[in-house]
Amino acid sequence: MTRTRTNYLVLAVMTIAVGLIVHLRGAVLGPVLRDVAGDALWAVMITWWVSALVPSVRLAVRGAVAYTICLGVEVSQLYHAPTIDAVRATLPGRLVLGSGFDPRDLLAYAVGVIGAVLLDSCFNEGR
Repeated sequence: MTRTRTNYLVLAVMTIAVGLIVHLRGAVLGPVLRDVAGDALWAVMITWWVSALVPSVRLAVRGAVAYTICLGVEVSQLYHAPTIDAVRATLPGRLVLGSGFDPRDLLAYAVGVIGAVLLDSCFNEGR
């Protein structure tokens, strides 16, 4: 189980690295594709974190939990208070909590979670 958790943690860190590259250097993608790719990668990362925390839970459940977390964070962007908005104004806060509700993000999150679940099922089919 420790090896499985480590694998998911490595995947999460790698996904963070790719996501930061897309966020900070992805101008070639254009603003819309960069935003959607970043959101999908964020959902992939959440899926890896959930899998690292509870690797023995069925993959479909981990995917559903990851999507629920993504949905919760997105919906939380409808709430505005000085403290949370101050956190969202920082780069780490914006990367983790987002900055404004966008229904398009919900589709990007679904694509990211489904992609991560499919990758996971392909690579772990024999286990």
